[in-house]
Amino acid sequence: MTPSASSSVDPAGLLDELSYDFDGVFAPDEVADAIDQARQALEPGATVSTFLPVLIKRYARELLVASAQADGLVAKPVPELLFVCVHNAGRSQLAAALAAHLAPGKVHVRSAGSRPSGELNPVVVEALAERGIELTEAYPKPLAETVVHAADVIITMGCGDECPYFPGKRYEDWDVADPDGASLESVRDIRDDIQARITVLLRDLDL
Repeated sequence: MTPSASSSVDPAGLLDELSYDFDGVFAPDEVADAIDQARQALEPGATVSTFLPVLIKRYARELLVASAQADGLVAKPVPELLFVCVHNAGRSQLAAALAAHLAPGKVHVRSAGSRPSGELNPVVVEALAERGIELTEAYPKPLAETVVHAADVIITMGCGDECPYFPGKRYEDWDVADPDGASLESVRDIRDDIQARITVLLRDLDL
């Protein structure tokens, strides 16, 4: 029998590691809930189960950090920017990568999708590589309420009513073309459009 994606994950090892990292912040059962949430979110769209344990670990950690920030259990030393599109494979990944590149250490960025796809748009990856930005650890992930609550600024791109609204947050909706199925030349234009918007946003945040 071929092992399933679930069986490739080592729940005990991951639980022990994250419980140690978040000791004093979250109880083990809360860590286990985050791991389970990450697994349920990522397994259905996983195209290569070999990498699934790593992605579950990253996403569970992101959920725990966001939850701790939202509840005031840990400080936010820099503004939290959240970029949201439909698939989290193109526009939101471009925006997050460019924001982190343009303001290193001055902002913390996250991205998510209202209906995430299984993999990144390879043309987007290529267009960012032309600017010296490697998406080595990026992956499509769903939009979680804890991540929204932790954000200071939420930028939506093309997800319409699927992007949830939470009072008290700064929202901007950017009318940016979808790179899905676009040529490299078109994606370069989208990249440059997003970079110009990011530059304005960072200036407005005094960064």
